[in-house]
Parts: sequence; structure tokens; C-alpha cells
Amino acid sequence: MADKQFHYHWDYDLESSPDRLWPLIADTNRFNRDTGVPIVESAQDGARLKNARRRLRLFKFGIPVEWEEQPFEWIRPRRFGVVRRYSKGPVAEMRVLAELIPKDTGGTHLSYQVWATPRNALGLLAIPFQIGVVSARAFKKIFSEYDRLASNEQQPLYLSSGGSFASGGRERLHSLARKLISEGKPQKIVEALTEMIERADDLSLARLRPYVLADYWEMPRRQMLELCLCATRAGLLDLQWDILCPLCRGGESNASLRELQSQAHCPSCNIDFSTNFDRSVELTFRPNPSVRKIESLQFCVGGPNVTPHIVAQQFLHSHSERKLPLTLERGRYRVRTLELPGGQFFQVTEDGAAEVHLRASAEGWSGEEARVAESATVILENATDDEQLFIVERMTWSDQAATAAEVTALQVFRDLFATEALRPGEMISVGTLTVLFTDLRGSTKLYREIGDATAFGRVMNHFDVLRDCIADEEGAIVKTIGDAVMAVFRQPASALRAMLKAQKSLASPPDGMLSLQLKAGIHTGPCIAVTLNDRLDYFGSTVNMAARLEALSSGCDVIISQAVYDDPEVSKVCSEAGGLMAEPFEIMLKGFDEEQFKLWRVKRRDEGGVGNIDAETRGRGDAEKKN
Repeated sequence: MADKQFHYHWDYDLESSPDRLWPLIADTNRFNRDTGVPIVESAQDGARLKNARRRLRLFKFGIPVEWEEQPFEWIRPRRFGVVRRYSKGPVAEMRVLAELIPKDTGGTHLSYQVWATPRNALGLLAIPFQIGVVSARAFKKIFSEYDRLASNEQQPLYLSSGGSFASGGRERLHSLARKLISEGKPQKIVEALTEMIERADDLSLARLRPYVLADYWEMPRRQMLELCLCATRAGLLDLQWDILCPLCRGGESNASLRELQSQAHCPSCNIDFSTNFDRSVELTFRPNPSVRKIESLQFCVGGPNVTPHIVAQQFLHSHSERKLPLTLERGRYRVRTLELPGGQFFQVTEDGAAEVHLRASAEGWSGEEARVAESATVILENATDDEQLFIVERMTWSDQAATAAEVTALQVFRDLFATEALRPGEMISVGTLTVLFTDLRGSTKLYREIGDATAFGRVMNHFDVLRDCIADEEGAIVKTIGDAVMAVFRQPASALRAMLKAQKSLASPPDGMLSLQLKAGIHTGPCIAVTLNDRLDYFGSTVNMAARLEALSSGCDVIISQAVYDDPEVSKVCSEAGGLMAEPFEIMLKGFDEEQFKLWRVKRRDEGGVGNIDAETRGRGDAEKKN
């Protein structure tokens, strides 16, 4: 049957542009589902196939169909295709090619082609019926629907489908929504989320990204994230931690931080990588099964929308080259292959070259970083003796990911999910974090002068003030040690603003309350997340130094490191706040090899004194006790 090949070619004139249609048509997982393709499962025997090929399987009318699938090839948003070679079933080989061609008059001419070779007599009958009749009818309907959706001024956040609710799930959904609204959550957004859970298809609900929802519904991202966290605590949603491969940016989901490990493996890219809270762990959500059970089914495993940062992916045989007409956004890009180490970087700029030649050889890549125009021809050359899968990817990561580093530094997360922590002994980098330590000045004297009960109440009240000031600046209290607090922030300026506000509030309390002076020290730098006393905690030299800085504060100022002072937003706070001054000084810090550090004392100009630098000696005992 190998000499018999069926070829089908359909043409559609659509009203929407290729850019608008691409997210829908290139979402091959959804497209296959919508056109009636059965569920696909892995048929891998454990061995990795070269260049990310996969062995897959489905069942059609009870007949097992197995094949080896090459990775999709595409040029975004112009065309994509795939080749499948079958080992079981009525088909021997199938090739698909979709091309989105912009029309001079607007809209898109969509060309969709399928080549299919039968394996046996059943294939001679099945291909004309299944592809020539059933699929042709489905394609026309689905492309028309996608065109309608793409032509909307705002593309839909999700596609509607009759959801399968758990027993009593619909009633539970609306009851929990009313509870969230009664607790002060924004009614409009709660209702929008409720409607989405009620109407959206499983593919849309399997991975809810709070920042994507916030941007679509035009609300603050933090507010949407906090709503999702509260909805999870209420039982409306479940959270999941997605591990993202640094290359393909795909990965597996974990129900708890305790399931994360510091080292992960991506089978598609065949690389091991270190898990990092700042980039490779993202928090997403899905409906709680008691409300609506979501089935994470796969109908296609490797379409272009799985890796939206990859603008082009192409197979090249050994010692061959290919010209790609690319339309690119400005920024930094990389060309790499799956089987060769390293890659070639290039910058897309306004004055870049209209053509660039990028060559992969057994010796490696050129170290030169080319400048390329936004509309350019990129020539890929495979100078090796083996086939290579070339990948052209944008290096910028999406800012719509709620990373673990951000989420775990929020007070609302700490309050609602206090037991969310890493497994004992696991250490994971969180990237750059701003660490704050505070302590009350003269608290021992306070207890002696006004009595234990009164002093204790005032100290507890000071914790409330600190918590509110820290939470308002999107920080979180990690722990308290006696009268002291350790807190973390994503941005140095947020920590400084929180402390200036807290010091002012504690120094000028309501009538009848005793004023307090709050010592504070802030440092920013890399940190490691660990579990300590069953809670998520942080350690490292950044934490140690922040603890030392608090001891240098007089209670009328905030001691910040040079790294904090150098942050542009901190400089802006100091200059715009009015009445602030920052005074530099140098001092040696215990535990840092007696190294001399340049620090800054930030205080209000109307404060009388700044305290003495020998406060380090006065506070060393407390600082060491905290660490």
C-alpha cells in the first residue's frame, strides 16, 4: 500500500488576521478535541527518542493505533505541520500542513493539507471516509467558529462547553461564591470566576493563571491572586505548583510545595535543571473536585501553543540549510538545537540586519551576537553529520506567571497556607529577595516600667501595626522572635516604605498609648528557601546581613545596605517622600570576616538624633540569636 497516497487540500477565506487566528488554530490539543480525535496517550517504552520524537497511542472504534511522532515544525504565525509514522493501525504515514496567508484585502487565506498513506485494505477504506468526509466536515465547522471568536474585539478568555459538575457541585459553587462576596471579595470578579467555572471547557480550567485572569478582567494582579488563594482555602479552587523547564518551559504539576525537589528533569529536552522559586515554579489553580471535576486529557502533545515563546521550530537534515521569513518583536533571542550544547544569541532591533546566517556545527556556535531587523530572513544551517531540530526562541519570560518567589512572600499566603512548606532537608533558591529584621528598642525596660501585662499588650499591638504595614507593601512576616520580626519582600523599596510607615505609626500612637521606637535593617540579595519548624523559612548571607543591620538602628531610622540603596526605586522613595535623608557610614560586621561595609541610615529630617554606630555592639547578641 506504500505506493498509494491520499492527498486532501482545503482552502478557507477567513475574516480574521493570522495573528488573531494563530492562538486558536495552532492550539492543536484543543483543535484535535474539537474535531473529534480520540484521547492520546504515551506509548513510550522508557527509551528517549532522538530530537524529541514521541511514541503515542489512541484507540479508534476499539482498534489500537500507535505511531512515532516527529516534533511539530512551525513559523509563527504563518504555518505549522507534523509527520506521524504508524506502527499499528490502518495508516502507515500521515503528514499535516497548515498555512495562514494574509490577504491584501484583510483577513486570512487558510490552507490546510493532509497526506495519508494506508497500511492495509482497511486503510484504503478508512482514510477517504474518516479524513475525506468526517474530518472535512469538522474542519469547516471549527475553522468558521475559530474565525468568529478571533474576530471579536477581545478574544475570549475561554471556550464554552457544558461542564460536568460533581454531585451538588453547582450549588456548592454558588454557595462558596456568595461566601467570598460576603467576606469582602469584589463581587464582579467573583461572579466572573464563577461563570468561568460553570461554563468553560476542561482545557481552559485545567490551569488557571491568576495574572492572566487579572489582565483579562482588568483588575489588579495582586487582588486576583489573593482572591484565588482565598477561594482555595474556601474549597472552591485547588492550587498546584507547576515546574517549568528552562528550555521548553513546560513541566509537571505538584499539589504541594512538599512535593518539590531541588533538582528536576525534562524528558522532552533531556536536561536536568535546578528548581528555582524565582522562575521555574509557578502557582496555578483549578476547580476543586467537589465542585467540578476536571479531566486533564490530551488530544495532541506537541503543538506550537505548548511553547508560545518558540517562534520557529524546524527539522534540518545533515549539511543542509533553510531560509525562514520571520516577524519578530524587539528583544533577545536564541537559536539552539536539542542535540547540541549551547546556542547562538541575537538581538532584534530597529536598525538590525535584514538577513542573518546562523550555523550549527559539531564544534559549536559562533560567539558573536548579531543584530536582526524585526522583519528578517533567518538562514539556519546544519553543518553537522546528524539531523538537528532547530529552535528559535525569545529569551524574555512571560510576566504573567505568579512565581513561587512572589507568592510565598505575600502575607495572605502565609496566613492561609501556613503549613505549605518544602520537605525537610530540601533547599531551593528563591532568587533575589529583600529581607527585613525589626526589633523594639528598649523593650526590656518597657516591661519593667509599665508592667508585664500592659507591656505585653503594647508589644502585641506593635505586631499588628507591623503586619498591616508589611502586607500593604506586598510583603510577608516569616517569623517572630521575641519582640523581633523577620519579613520578606520582592522589592527593596516596598520594605523601606513599610518600615518608614510602621516607625511613624508606632512613634505617634492614638491617645493614651505609649509610643515605641522600632529598629529596622534591610538587605537584598539571593536567598535559599528551607523548612524550619514546619514553616517555610529562608537562610543565607543575605538573611544574616539583614539581621546584623537591624542592630545598628537607633529606632528612629532604617539601616539599609548599599545593595538596597542602589535600587532605583529606593532612590526615588528617598527623594520623593520629602523630609527624608540618607546618611552613609562604614562599619565592620561580625560574622563577615570583619569586612568593612558601606551602609546607609535613612531617617526623617525632623528626627533629633540618629543613634550611635556602636549600636552594633549593643545589638550583636540579639542579631546572633535571630540567626
